[in-house]
Amino acid sequence: MRVVLTSHGSTGDIYPVIALGVALQKAGHSVRFATIPNYQADVEGAGLEFYPLCPNWEQADLVYWMGRLNKIRSPIYQLREIYVGARAYIPEMIAQMDAIMPETDLLVSSYLFPMNKGIADRHGVPFATLAFAPHVVPSPDYPPENIPSPTWLGRTTRRAWNRWLWKTGNAIVDRVINTSIADALRAADLPKVRNFFSRPAERVLVTVSDKLFRPPQAEIDPRFRFTGYYRWQSATSPTLDAEMREFTADVPGGKVPVLTFGSMVYEQPGVWMERFIRAWPRDRKIVVQRGWAQFPQFGDAPNIRIVGKVSHDQLFQHASAVIHHGGAGTTASALHAGVPQIVVPHIGDQEFFGAEVERFGCGFRLKKAVWPEQLHHALDRLAASPDHARRAAEVRAQLLAEDGPANAIRELEAFVVEVRGAALV
Repeated sequence: MRVVLTSHGSTGDIYPVIALGVALQKAGHSVRFATIPNYQADVEGAGLEFYPLCPNWEQADLVYWMGRLNKIRSPIYQLREIYVGARAYIPEMIAQMDAIMPETDLLVSSYLFPMNKGIADRHGVPFATLAFAPHVVPSPDYPPENIPSPTWLGRTTRRAWNRWLWKTGNAIVDRVINTSIADALRAADLPKVRNFFSRPAERVLVTVSDKLFRPPQAEIDPRFRFTGYYRWQSATSPTLDAEMREFTADVPGGKVPVLTFGSMVYEQPGVWMERFIRAWPRDRKIVVQRGWAQFPQFGDAPNIRIVGKVSHDQLFQHASAVIHHGGAGTTASALHAGVPQIVVPHIGDQEFFGAEVERFGCGFRLKKAVWPEQLHHALDRLAASPDHARRAAEVRAQLLAEDGPANAIRELEAFVVEVRGAALV
């Protein structure tokens, strides 16, 4: 089977798709990954064929757009900003995707780019999407995120209310997307986006643990399949382990807190680091990953070690706790590390993942505005409750028993057979 995978955004949107591509290729399928050239080295380094899409943005361009998103509080307006930023490139992107569809048996896309369904449909190619967060999966048994569903209503009335909320959410998001890129869709002779939440594709793979994240007894359309995590990592560092052992040599247990905010961007990262250094106890050690914010190293803070881009699995081996922003990929890495967490949500679905970490009992949330001054107190509170560490270890054991990529391959192969009406060749 010839599979085209496509996704855009930060590494949290790219790395799970790389992991899926590697698994598909090992299963005997031909895989192309269509994305922007900034990720070509990551894609080809994983042994996958890279197919370039516009725009030819570099890391600085991605940081700029992420910085703009960080200033917007509403998820709806954040979504609009994504499409407004991509609007000028969409006609060429559609043409590039059209060009490879005759050589494709299956197109798998991030759910954030629903126009790919129109491209696949006009070429008769089966189309599936990937949802990196389960809160976009609609159900009459719960409302969309951050919208209340009064518990005093009877079950029948509450389910009707939730259905109306999801229908309204569909209409709002569809309108935002279609208004933002109407000219591009019309020029490419593609239909408007319809049913962003409820019907983005005939098969939607939800890339999180079914046992951990799927709401129990909730009615969910069978097109949505919880498969488990697909995880890919940055390259390991040949020197990191020795550096961490040296840095933590005088720390009982040899582990220290690790802070990483991934693709989050700060306008003045030096100011935030200065606030943090002033508040952080000088007799305690911590590791801070630069991330897209590019937090600077200050020479007068020897108890704070700054590290660059490196595998989270490697880095988190040295962590007594992980402080992170609640991105889908980083949350997955922290859960797999089996250490307690503090989540500092910044944008988008990060509040959701922070709430889920609390529900699992692995940690709690801390507000972005106060993390520099409050982090050491929060870590004291985290350490004072051994239940957080116990639950983190239990969650890790459960996740290690799952095989998300294998589940995804079974789902995708069965889906293509279902659509095509014949066995795979």
